[in-house]
Amino acid sequence: MSAGDQKSAAAGLTNLSIPGLILLALLTFTWGGNWPAMKIVLTEMPVWTFRSLCLLFGGVCLLSLARLAKENVRVPRSEIRPLLFCCLLNVIGWHMLTGYGLTLIPAGRASIIAFTMPVWAAILSSIFLGERVTLWRILGLILGMAGMAVLIGPDLRHLETAPWGALLMLGAAITWAGGIVSIKSVSWSISPGAQAGWQLLIASVPISIGAFFLDGPPDFSTLSTDAYLALAYVLIMAMVFSHWAWFRIMHLFPTVVASVGTLAIPVVGVFSSAVVLGERVGAQEVWALLFVSSALLVVLIIPAIRQAR
Repeated sequence: MSAGDQKSAAAGLTNLSIPGLILLALLTFTWGGNWPAMKIVLTEMPVWTFRSLCLLFGGVCLLSLARLAKENVRVPRSEIRPLLFCCLLNVIGWHMLTGYGLTLIPAGRASIIAFTMPVWAAILSSIFLGERVTLWRILGLILGMAGMAVLIGPDLRHLETAPWGALLMLGAAITWAGGIVSIKSVSWSISPGAQAGWQLLIASVPISIGAFFLDGPPDFSTLSTDAYLALAYVLIMAMVFSHWAWFRIMHLFPTVVASVGTLAIPVVGVFSSAVVLGERVGAQEVWALLFVSSALLVVLIIPAIRQAR
């Protein structure tokens, strides 16, 4: 490759990183604010009903938007099986495990265990995708996990009294990591928005059937105004925008980089839970923010600056 070609390729990577970083920032705030919103809804709505509604709404909206944008939404026969497998891990596993986990342990920090995902993603991507884990990325993982450890410290007593909640959230982290690696192992012909839409829509079928038999017909008349507002936020911001953004981010960044980029989400979740639910914010949260910010700096910002030179 000539020097001109190398310069052009580097410029292409830089151009990709800019929208990726913007999407990561937006995703951090929308998914971070989603945790207290989900907790509000789940105090008044059964898990299966809530998840079936989220998945059906998100799937229909994302596929409709992809069609309006004239994106390819038709799934080739060769991609059906990997799509179903990714759906099982990335959507059904994540949504159901976090749904039940949130009912068992405190809301603002339930996300912390789930966002150990980057560790599992780094391990799985190095094994199955052959992605190179650099010293910078290892340092980012260490800093990020240090931030998670600082946050989870005060809640260890809750994990001891509700171990199933912690195990469910840990299972959600591992299934999410497996879903990310599965998605990146396939050369998809359909767009990221269509991938997200199909996975949500497919997952809505078994979960809606489960909701019908386990929860019965939904009764929205019993929901409070706060629950309606929280549900609207979850459906529009978390299920539609955030899922589209996340699938796009996975196409812009390597697995470890994209995964570490999510570490700020539980920090936002803790602070937003403090504002919305009145949970306490203290020195642990500040230290966690510093650790996570350092992780994002070494994994995302520094490489983007070096590429831009």
